[in-house]
Amino acid sequence: MTRDFPPPVTGHVPVLRLGDVLLVTLQGDLHDSTAEQLQQDIGEAITRNRAAGVVIDVSGVEIVDSFLGRVLAEIAAKARLLAAETVVAGMRPAVAITMVELGLFLPGLRTALSTEDAIRLVGGGDAHPAARPGGTRQGSP
Repeated sequence: MTRDFPPPVTGHVPVLRLGDVLLVTLQGDLHDSTAEQLQQDIGEAITRNRAAGVVIDVSGVEIVDSFLGRVLAEIAAKARLLAAETVVAGMRPAVAITMVELGLFLPGLRTALSTEDAIRLVGGGDAHPAARPGGTRQGSP
C-alpha cells in the first residue's frame, strides 16, 4: 500500500486574519521561494493588521527537515520583533520526533495540539466565541 503525501507547496500560502490573530496553514513541503514569500507576507500582515499572534497549522506536514525548522524559527523571530507571538499547531508525533532527532530547536515558538488551542494561547480565543464552545480540557468535568 502506498501512502499519498500532500504535494509540495509551490505557490502562494494564504495568511488569514481571525480578529487579532493570523492563521497560516501549511500543506506539504515548502520551496525556497514560497517560504521567503510567506515570511514577507506574514510580516506585512502583522503590521497591517496589528496582529497579536500568528498561528501556523502544520497538521498537513508529513515530513520536516532543517529547512522547515529554520523557516519556522525565522518567522517566529520576525513576528516577535513586530510584537506578535507565534504558535505552531497540529504537529504530528512523527514530525516532533524527527525534529528532536535532527536537533532542531525553535526558540520563540510555542506549540499547541490544535488550531483552536493555539488561537487561545495568543489571546484570540475571547474574540472568537465560536472557535470552541465549552471551554478547555481543564475546565471539563
